[in-house]
Amino acid sequence: MARKELTEKQFMVQRFSKTALRALHILGITGAGGGILLHVPQEQWLLYWIMAMSTGSAMMLWEIVRDWRWLIQLKGVLTLVKLGLLGLFIPFAAYKPELLIAIVLLSVVVSHGPAGLRHFSIVHGRRIGGRKEVKG
Repeated sequence: MARKELTEKQFMVQRFSKTALRALHILGITGAGGGILLHVPQEQWLLYWIMAMSTGSAMMLWEIVRDWRWLIQLKGVLTLVKLGLLGLFIPFAAYKPELLIAIVLLSVVVSHGPAGLRHFSIVHGRRIGGRKEVKG
C-alpha cells in the first residue's frame, strides 16, 4: 500500500517537531559533555545526560519507524556504534572524555557527511535510497 504525500501542515509539524527534538538533544549533549570533559560532579549534569539519552532514543525510534533501512545505512550503523561507545562508559569510566570525543566526531560524520556516505548500505555495498526525509 503506497503512502500518501504529507500535507503542508503535516510536513511543517513534523519538521518543527524533529528540529525541536534535535535542539533538545544538542542541549543535553552540551550539558553532559561539558560535565564529563571538565570533570564536574555527575549530579550537576545528570539532567542533561537524561535529556540527551531520551531525545537521542526518540530520534532513533523516529528514524526506524519512518524507514527500517536506516538500520543498514551508515547513518544508522554509526549511530549504533555510538551507542556501543556509550556502553563502554561503564567498564572504561576513566576514558569517558576520550569516548565522548569519539562519539561527537562520529556524530559530525553522521549529520554532515555527504549523502552518499550517510545512505551507504552495509548490506548492499552501495548507496540505497529511502523514504523522503523530513529534515530537522
